[in-house]
Amino acid sequence: MGGTWRHAPYPVLVVDRHGDLTGINEAARRCLPDAVRGDRLRDRVPSWLADAHHRLTEAPHLAGGAVPAGHLGGRLFEAHPTQSADGGVVWWLIDETDLRRTEAALDNARDRSEMLSQIASTLLSTLNVPRCMEVTASLAAQHLAEAAVLIAPPQGRRHQLTYAARGTTAVQVNRQVDTRGVPGLAEALQGYPPVPARRLNPDDIPDWLIPDGFVRPIGSVIVTPLPGHGVPAGALVLLRSGTETAFTEGEEVFARLFAARAGAALSAARLYAEQTAITSTLMRELLPPVLGSVHGVEYAGNYRAATDQERIGGDFYDVHPGADPSRETLVVLGDVAGKGLEAAVLTGKIRNTLQALLPLADDHQRVLGLLNGALLSSHQTRFATLVLASVRRRRDDDGVRLRLTSAGHLPPLLVRADGTVEEAPTRGTLVGALPEARARTVDTTLAPGEICLLYTDGITEARGGPLGDELFGEERLRRALAGCAGMPAEAVVAHVQMLAFQWLRSGGHDDMAVVAIGAVRTGPTPVAGAGKSREDR
Repeated sequence: MGGTWRHAPYPVLVVDRHGDLTGINEAARRCLPDAVRGDRLRDRVPSWLADAHHRLTEAPHLAGGAVPAGHLGGRLFEAHPTQSADGGVVWWLIDETDLRRTEAALDNARDRSEMLSQIASTLLSTLNVPRCMEVTASLAAQHLAEAAVLIAPPQGRRHQLTYAARGTTAVQVNRQVDTRGVPGLAEALQGYPPVPARRLNPDDIPDWLIPDGFVRPIGSVIVTPLPGHGVPAGALVLLRSGTETAFTEGEEVFARLFAARAGAALSAARLYAEQTAITSTLMRELLPPVLGSVHGVEYAGNYRAATDQERIGGDFYDVHPGADPSRETLVVLGDVAGKGLEAAVLTGKIRNTLQALLPLADDHQRVLGLLNGALLSSHQTRFATLVLASVRRRRDDDGVRLRLTSAGHLPPLLVRADGTVEEAPTRGTLVGALPEARARTVDTTLAPGEICLLYTDGITEARGGPLGDELFGEERLRRALAGCAGMPAEAVVAHVQMLAFQWLRSGGHDDMAVVAIGAVRTGPTPVAGAGKSREDR
């Protein structure tokens, strides 16, 4: 080996077969300043290196396996031996300190990255705000500290607080607290950057911020904001007891990364909750009403949107009772062009407009004309078909008097007591498309036990059957209604919808709406032909 070891950039020790140092280079002298030639190796080096030399020279069968490594002069070295023919050994000490630190930092960063990914996935798995707050506090206590407290933005003078201690279940309370009493907390709730942990005195933490089961003294504290979408999502306080090591600068950075993901999840949950509340409010206005008996007349209805994922669409119906039994009840059933949310928006406009026009409901033509003008002036591109029915019970025989007007809609069907199905002879133009809406109104009566059925083309145009491409059709609907003579209005509606769904099987369909108006049966079935129709002149 000559003298090549003398100029090596890392420590080199030359040991003879008796275990004495016979050579030491300059790099080794810096690590072992007291070592000189002739010293026993065991007297000058740490035990890990002395034991490795002993195994190599005295018990070579035990010398295999991992490369010997240990600390020398405050640095971490691996010892690589080269044996000579005379039994001596040259130990080449390779400094692994920086490499091991880099590897540890990479492993730590990789572990934290995987942890953040898992945490983000867990947080985003729920869009329930209280549950998201509980998960955030619990994960923070489990992975970052001994205890965590999540403080939600104030609601008035109160805050929603979520407490979690390691190994316990998160607890939520709503109380009035003074956030200004905690250094950096009021600022964190407003979205300002966090105060470094080294500047926070644990003794300044008030009792209301300590979870049950967490025992003082507090050793270290982190207060960090939870960034949200445009507005702060709250703040997170992390606590370690005096028996734990203080938060390091790297742990503070990791806590802020955790807080950023938690804030995004909380903001998403709050946004979803707000949108759900708005949708529910609007949905209550757009969904068809629940029908029943009004002024001695039966009303039943059913609506089904074009897809199972939607609850609203372009078909609608309403029943507007008169102020007293002597006044007519206005029934409206309509079909807006298209389906889904856009059609539902126009549906809402039409229903609100008709609600405002109720004082004029005695004149169907005038109501349709005003509605048509309102739709044209709104510059929307959709149109609608409607059928209006003014209903009043007759006092002399418990029959029902009807005035029916179709504006481009399928004419109502009358189910007589003997099973005869008649089509009300009313026709008209659709609304929202032409400068003038024209329609013809007809009068008719229902004897007790008879039904007037209003329906949309989602029923008759339901495509299905044996081959899946045949329309349900008006004739099939009439035959079905012929078997409904004497049935209550609710049963007729259920029967029609059931037949249409069975016809569809698994095929797609348009929105479907059905309304039945029934004269309540009070005695024996009336004779056939008791109901009459005539054109209203």
